[in-house]
Amino acid sequence: MAYLDTQLFINGQWQDAADGRSIGVLNPATGQEIGRVSHAGRADLDRALDAAQRGFEIWRDFTPAARSKIMRKAAALMRERAGEIAALLTQEQGKPLIEAKGEAMAAGDLIEWFAEEGFRVYGRLVPHRTTPSTRQMVIKDPVGPVAAFTPWNFPVNQIVRKISAGLAAGCSMIVKAPEETPASPAALIKAFQDAGLPDGVLNLVYGDPAEISDYLIASPIIRKITFTGSTPVGKLLAGLAGKHMKRVSMELGGHAPVIVCEDADIALAVKSVGGAKFRNAGQVCISPTRFLVHDSVKQAFGEALADLARGIKVGDGMAGDTQMGPLANPRRLSAMAEFQQDAVAKGAKLLTGGSRIGETGNFWQPTVLTDVPLDARLFNDEPFGPVAGIRGFDKLDEAIAEANRLSFGLAGYAFTRSLANADLLTRRVEVGMLWINTPAAPSAELPFGGIKDSGYGTEGGPEALEAYLNTRAVVIANA
Repeated sequence: MAYLDTQLFINGQWQDAADGRSIGVLNPATGQEIGRVSHAGRADLDRALDAAQRGFEIWRDFTPAARSKIMRKAAALMRERAGEIAALLTQEQGKPLIEAKGEAMAAGDLIEWFAEEGFRVYGRLVPHRTTPSTRQMVIKDPVGPVAAFTPWNFPVNQIVRKISAGLAAGCSMIVKAPEETPASPAALIKAFQDAGLPDGVLNLVYGDPAEISDYLIASPIIRKITFTGSTPVGKLLAGLAGKHMKRVSMELGGHAPVIVCEDADIALAVKSVGGAKFRNAGQVCISPTRFLVHDSVKQAFGEALADLARGIKVGDGMAGDTQMGPLANPRRLSAMAEFQQDAVAKGAKLLTGGSRIGETGNFWQPTVLTDVPLDARLFNDEPFGPVAGIRGFDKLDEAIAEANRLSFGLAGYAFTRSLANADLLTRRVEVGMLWINTPAAPSAELPFGGIKDSGYGTEGGPEALEAYLNTRAVVIANA
């Protein structure tokens, strides 16, 4: 599919920025500019805010059934257009077509699930203590217009989680999508437009992240902030939101531990976390990063993971046989080199990979390091790339302590045949999402979010809707 320039979407209209500014979009596989995206200024943001307020006043009065009908149509359109959207996503972000199409198809599932979950936004009646004729009610209302800020690594998935829950609850939204990957979010918004969503309910802007976040968060029109991205930026935005008493959901960085016990099925473990580690070139917030492997199986696990890494076909995501695409930008190449050099200098051993591939594009070899010391950057800072670090342990308590040592608490993985071990891991590993003996499989039905410095709130399950609702008490007595 041809890659076209991307415009802003405000009050139901696709339009250039008022001052005509735009930003170049680069293909990470070639480094070449493939299009441009409109750069919003204050005038554009003012129009978006006004549209979101008017859109909210319309959408909040739609019944859950009416909202669901439009959302289910948008879900169907996402499935119909998945191939076209995947081609856009791969060109601007780099992930293989099969992963990009999976992301577009999964968007349909998320929209559909929340479309139906909107029917289950219930209040309740509470009997009065002394007067039976006095009616006491607890009701749930949409919180109001929402500002959503999303990252480049999953430009469809991270937006659709937010807008599906928000729209199902009755909120309007302004989405500030990533400038690096603008066309696939625009295709998602287009599906809602074509499904009949009223003008102003959903708006899309691009531009300077700091300028847009400062302006939208301070606006009295915006009543909730939702952000996915790094922990430092999340803390900054949460502080801004707190200053203006805005409700906040934060899905922030991770540094996912993988605990492989001595009784683990090694083949299952390598297959499960190996695929997850190199998915999207490791640019995944829940990517497994710190591999804590029992000393008795550490060598076997390391050799098997290195074999898997060596067999991965790296290349342009548009090629049918590519299994891992490029990193998002040249900065990530430099970061991978720095992580590896630091680990090796401190005593880690390189099992495979460790080098840039070619001189064109942002390609890095799938890399596995073992005997990584605790003071290496790889075991302290999120690598966000295709680099896996292995470290041994003797007692399970040691592995759990290491898993919990960092301030991150987004996702974790473990492999064991022991129910006692599984129970201990369930109770003690401090993460918002833990997968035991299985690959990561986030679904619409389950909470998706972290604890500690990995944020608060969730973007999955019935709990996700609560973040977009006000809970109010109303008491009606006979006059």
